[in-house]
Amino acid sequence: MKASIFLIFLFAFAAASAQNPTMGIFQFNSDIGNPKKPGSVTFSQADQVYSLKGAGYNIWFARDEFHYLYNKIKGDFILTADFRFEGKGTENHRKTGWMVRASTEEDSPHISAVLHGDGLTVMQWRNFKGAEMRDPQDEVFARDSSCQVIQLERAGKIIYMRTAHAGEPLKMVGSYEMTNLPDEVLAGLFVCSHNPDVMEEARIWNVRIDRPVSDNYNAGKEGQVGCRMETMNVFTGMRKVIWEKQGRFEAPNWMPDGKQLLFNMDGLIYKIPVNGGDLVKLNTDFATRCNNDHGISFNGKLLAISCSKEGAPGGGSAVYVLPLKGGAPTLITPETPSYFHGWAPNNKELVYVAQRGGKNIYNIYRNSKKGGKEVALTDIKQGEHVDGCEYSPDGKYIYYNGSHTENMQLWRIKPDGSGREQLTFDEYNNWFPHISPDGKWIAFISFPPDIDKNSHPSYKRVMLRLMPANGGTPKVIAYLYGGQGTINVPSWSPDSQQIAFVSNSGK
Repeated sequence: MKASIFLIFLFAFAAASAQNPTMGIFQFNSDIGNPKKPGSVTFSQADQVYSLKGAGYNIWFARDEFHYLYNKIKGDFILTADFRFEGKGTENHRKTGWMVRASTEEDSPHISAVLHGDGLTVMQWRNFKGAEMRDPQDEVFARDSSCQVIQLERAGKIIYMRTAHAGEPLKMVGSYEMTNLPDEVLAGLFVCSHNPDVMEEARIWNVRIDRPVSDNYNAGKEGQVGCRMETMNVFTGMRKVIWEKQGRFEAPNWMPDGKQLLFNMDGLIYKIPVNGGDLVKLNTDFATRCNNDHGISFNGKLLAISCSKEGAPGGGSAVYVLPLKGGAPTLITPETPSYFHGWAPNNKELVYVAQRGGKNIYNIYRNSKKGGKEVALTDIKQGEHVDGCEYSPDGKYIYYNGSHTENMQLWRIKPDGSGREQLTFDEYNNWFPHISPDGKWIAFISFPPDIDKNSHPSYKRVMLRLMPANGGTPKVIAYLYGGQGTINVPSWSPDSQQIAFVSNSGK
């Protein structure tokens, strides 16, 4: 559902199509400390993966030698990526990770989130120019042999480090107050061989540089927030940014041909090739105030949209149906507010959430694609909330998210509303279950425990997760900033291998 815009992040880069063909989202690439063997970087446009090569005696004592790929950034930011060394290597303490640095001088103050060749994962820093490095690994910082995801965040003068095993939530490693870093710093990826005569290589992917949105963010100010359109293979975890802009767009559906995505922006519906390219506006006739709840029928012929209805109190959202090729929409729900979420596999019915009878409660309803008498499938009590209702491809279940317990969890019911069954049982607030076309998997978004259970705001630290359709342990497939508009609607590729979603950012 619907509107509220809150917090968090940036693009330190322009559109994916405008990425540097050799350095991706980064602007600068250099050796630090004059290592004996010069380093280099290669960037694969096809999969947006970095291969970083570098030598250097170490990043330690009072001076450093390494290879650095970086941007100049002011203010707060969050750096996230997956890391892996290539080959067995020579030195156990070869290093890669994220680094935030005051300058390119070899003895510059800096702080780093470091993965070593032997698996040590630790935060290290030099407090001031020429000082000895510090590494409190024997205190609160972690030693691990398999952390793949590394995140470094600056919030004011405090630097936070988080790590994760593949498929698991991020965990805090530690934090430190850096008092000698300027407002504008260098921030980026590095590799060091820990041996001046050896070259080491790190492979780095899913690289994101995100900026927090300030607390006084003005939701109505155009260009203050940006969005990325991303696709991801849910089984490899490889993500790709295909398009981005300063401004708001939301909620991609994967088109039946597997070659295009459909999404909403500025009240209209657009299509874009899955590898990026020119936008094409879909003809929705009078429906020019569409929101982020829309979806394509199983037979690929019809599109359901949610759009503000002229004359409705407060411009309330109504559900409409139109040909997928475009045309004049047919009104399905005269009563508002109503928000579409899923088609029935018979292509004759759809499900949506709506408020009825003057009650400030959303319930799930089923109706014909031609409109008519709607059927209530839930009857929840005050204080609860349901959303994200979607049929399984075999038509046996309707999946949804509901706050029937202490927080928002995933559930399913039979098409007549009976047989309610809980599917997730954790501390997160889980929203918008989307079932893969082969019926085997659920992709969904998880908000942190401190978010109101009945709210799904924008610009929050969220996860995308994957679990079997019949229930089981979820695994994390993406760490991002997003929420409202990220994955509100069915977004699987026809081959059940990929999903599309929107991540957000500040300016």
